[in-house]
Amino acid sequence: MESALLYILGVVIVVVGLMISIGLHEIGHLVPAKLFGVRVGQYMIGFGKTLFSKRVGETEYGLKTIPLGGYISMAGMYPPERKGGKPRTASTGFFDTLVQDARTSAHEGIPAGEEHRTFYRLPVPKRIAIMLGGPFMNLLLAFVFFGIVLVGFGIPQSSTTVGVVYECVVPSSSTQTECTDDDPVAPAAEAGLQPGDRIVAIDGQPIAAYTEVSEIITAAAGRELDIEVVRDGETQTLAVTPLLTERPVYDADGQPVLNADGSPVTHDVGFIGIGYATQNVQQPVTAVPGFVWDAAGRIGYSIVTLPARVYDLGVSTFGGTERDPEGIIGVVGIGRLAGEITSLDTLPVADRAASILSLLGGLNLALFLFNLIPLLPLDGGHVAGALWEAIRRGFAKLFRRPDPGPVDVARLIPLTMAVSGVLAVLTLFVLFSDIVNPISLF
Repeated sequence: MESALLYILGVVIVVVGLMISIGLHEIGHLVPAKLFGVRVGQYMIGFGKTLFSKRVGETEYGLKTIPLGGYISMAGMYPPERKGGKPRTASTGFFDTLVQDARTSAHEGIPAGEEHRTFYRLPVPKRIAIMLGGPFMNLLLAFVFFGIVLVGFGIPQSSTTVGVVYECVVPSSSTQTECTDDDPVAPAAEAGLQPGDRIVAIDGQPIAAYTEVSEIITAAAGRELDIEVVRDGETQTLAVTPLLTERPVYDADGQPVLNADGSPVTHDVGFIGIGYATQNVQQPVTAVPGFVWDAAGRIGYSIVTLPARVYDLGVSTFGGTERDPEGIIGVVGIGRLAGEITSLDTLPVADRAASILSLLGGLNLALFLFNLIPLLPLDGGHVAGALWEAIRRGFAKLFRRPDPGPVDVARLIPLTMAVSGVLAVLTLFVLFSDIVNPISLF
């Protein structure tokens, strides 16, 4: 019963965190819009039927049934049709009607005398500031969530404490899980090293990081080392002679380096047969930007390779294979992971809290990057339109031509609907996959 309640708690935390993220994203649009004098008719969290709303001044604030997004309604998002242009009515075609309906909707409810309070009349820098305000809030939230994790909780790092002592030495290419009589005894086990021993010095040289231990051991094959450890509060010195063995080569990210045929690259080094225990190490505030940058790089790569990842998701979903833990995951999948994390009683509460905050940080970073894609209806699409307008007007001014006027982004309504349709289908597909073939911690 307790485990089920903790699971529900994890899901609720993610849902609340998502709604807060959406709400602050829209506030990122709302605040600069009001500062620049744009008339904002609605501020809504969610889509679908309105659950409740309240009008404050000229703006209606509310919550809708489906908390998977939000929006603010700004007057004049699309410019009116240029004077002298061909009128668009229902008889001119379906897409023309869509464009005309978008123009009409964009200018409804603007009181006489307040036509200047429309979005399209703003200078390009102000329009860009409004549209980037939402993604900026998500980026800020990512910094906050990841900052709490790094500075408050710390991140797991290998320590100088022995976590495991292997009984024997087996070839790096071996898949055996148990020692045999033919396998040589691991030097660490033979010397009496035990899990929990904290290595403080080797041959009289003080040790501050596990990397120093590894560097000394790998370079000392066949040479006896005096390893000083602290065990149960007492200092002991153990004599260990590293054995020359063939070990895999790892890159800077801790991943094995592979040959062209897929086999691991190996080298001969000293080996004693220990693994290091991990501990949470609090990081300085200066480490947060680099951490966010690295995370943004991984998420950005996932967005760039989205078609391939959608294909892989389809193969795993309908082929019954295990999903890639680094692949696409939706809100439902994130909620399930959060539920598993909070219900995992073998994990300390602090580690569970840090994991949930990391999920929310990654979610906001994904929202930030995804909204920068230069396609309508995403924020990046409006930014791209404003930049194109600035370029056109700049060239017109340079060559002393008439001002071409605002870019008519309303003409892109058909493309906007197509993109929205693709996003809706993708959302439903990921939702289906998260239900029938979820990513799991177990």
